Formats: sequence, C-alpha cells, structure tokens
Amino acid sequence: MSKKTKAWLIAAAALILIGSIIFGGVMAMLNWDFRRLSTVKYETNEHSTEGAYRDILVLTKTADVSFLPTDGNETRVVCYEQKNVRHSVTVKSGALTVEVVDTRQWYEHIGINFDTAKITVYIPKGEYRALSVKSNTGDVTVPKELQFESIEISNDTGDVSCFASASHEVRIKTATGNIRVEGIDAGTLELSATTGRIDASQVSCSGDVKIDVSTGSTFLSGVTCERFSSGGSTGYIFLRDVIASDSLSVERDTGGVEFDGCDAASIYVSTSTGSVWGNLLSDKIFAAHTSTGRINVPTSAPGSGKCEIHTSTGNIDISIKK
Repeated sequence: MSKKTKAWLIAAAALILIGSIIFGGVMAMLNWDFRRLSTVKYETNEHSTEGAYRDILVLTKTADVSFLPTDGNETRVVCYEQKNVRHSVTVKSGALTVEVVDTRQWYEHIGINFDTAKITVYIPKGEYRALSVKSNTGDVTVPKELQFESIEISNDTGDVSCFASASHEVRIKTATGNIRVEGIDAGTLELSATTGRIDASQVSCSGDVKIDVSTGSTFLSGVTCERFSSGGSTGYIFLRDVIASDSLSVERDTGGVEFDGCDAASIYVSTSTGSVWGNLLSDKIFAAHTSTGRINVPTSAPGSGKCEIHTSTGNIDISIKK
C-alpha cells in the first residue's frame, strides 16, 4: 500500500471519528430523541362532529388509526398530523368520514421524518353498520367494545389488530403488515397478506373462513366455521382447534401444514415440498399420496368423513386424537 493511500485512509478514519463524536454529543443533548432531528413539523388538531351516522370511513396514508369507545354520546377525532398533511372530519351521507388532505408541493416531500401521524377516533360504544379503513403504512386497531355489520380494512405495510365482531363479514388485507384477529363473531372472515404474519384466535363464524398468504406464516386457534380454506406459497400454517362443519381445505407450495385437534366433514390438503402432520378429532377415510416422502396415517376403524392429502416430497404423518 502506498504512503498516499495510507494518508487518505487515516484522514477518512479521522473524519468518521470526529463525525461520530459530534453526532453522539448532539444526540446526548437531545436525550437521544431522534424525532427532534425531524424537519417535518407536527401539530395536534381535534374535531367534533354533528349529525347522526351509521358508517365510519377512514382514508389516510401514513397515520396510525385507532378507535376508542366512550360511554357518552359525543364523537371526537384527534389527529396528530403534519402541518401540511391534515385530515378533514365530516359527517356526510350517514358516514363519519376522515380523509387526508395533502397540500404539499413536490419539494416538501423531501426531508427527515422520524415521527408518525396518529388518528384517534373516540366514538360511543354500540353497533354500527360498516367500518372501512384504507391506509398505506399506518397501524390500525379496532377494539372489542365496538360492533359492526361489516368491517373492511386495507393496508400495505402497517399492522392490523381487530377485536370487533361483525354480523355480516370481516375483510382485512395487507401486503407486508401483520394481521391479528381475536375474540370475534362474524358471518364470514377473509384475511389476506403477502409477506405478513396472520394470527386468528377464538373466532366463531356462521359462514366461511378464508385465509390467503404468499410467504407469510399463519397461526389459527379456536376457530369454528362452516367452510375453511387457505391458500399460500411458502408460508407455514398451524391450525389448533379449528372445526369446520362442512369442509377444510389447505393448499401450499413449500410451506408445511400442522394440525392439532382439528376436524371437518371433509379435509383436503395439497403441498409441493411441504410436510403435513398433526392430529384430527375423528376417524377418517384417508387418501394420502407423496412422491418421495413418508406416509403415516391411521388405517383401522375408518369413519364416515374423508381426508385427502397430496404432497410431492413432503412427509405425511397424521393421527386421530383420542
């Protein structure tokens, strides 16, 4: 290595060290609160509404959205938001509507932002007709104290947590965000994620449950419905105490499928390289097929139900839980 190259490396290392010392000193003065480095300014705006509504519609971009039930009759919406990306709150056509109003010029999109906008909707406890939330990167939380006829939430990278029941349907869709559904009653349930994780527990549906994932994992516990179906690519799926009165269908490519205390009148499982294992609650007539994998299924005392399992290279190991 030449003397000139060594000199440049020493100078570069010295500059990095000096920069690190200055950065550490500045952050220490700011108590390591990165939000204070942000060039984007935030403010809190509170809105009250007039007029009756049965529907709730929230259209936003990067804000977290949460609903808080109140014992009174007043509706309030508190928005912690960027000064030039505010939200309007109105009641129109019987719907409480929260919409983002982005007045930024193109150059105002350039900056440093370590903070997160938040929308908190305070609404009276009770039953409502429809809830619709559309967001990009914010998290969405719906509490159990609220009830709806239908719930539809669409998100990209934000997480969704739903504890509210819906007499007709619950539909939640994310890209990389996680989905959590717990303790709800619904007519039908549809959960869809690309790379996000799906968790559903203590769910009772009078109709169908449909779970679609690409590479995300799925964990289900205490789910009852008429028909259950799940499709996916490489995601692993675990089903505990999942009971379908009619049919249960799971399809995966490379993801594994695991049962624990599950049952249905008919069960169909198909994977490419993923294995299938676990236990069911009642005897079945088994039709299992694998190309290079091992098969271990009950052969005695077949019941009236049927279980069909297909995999290419995965193992099949199913027992009856007694």
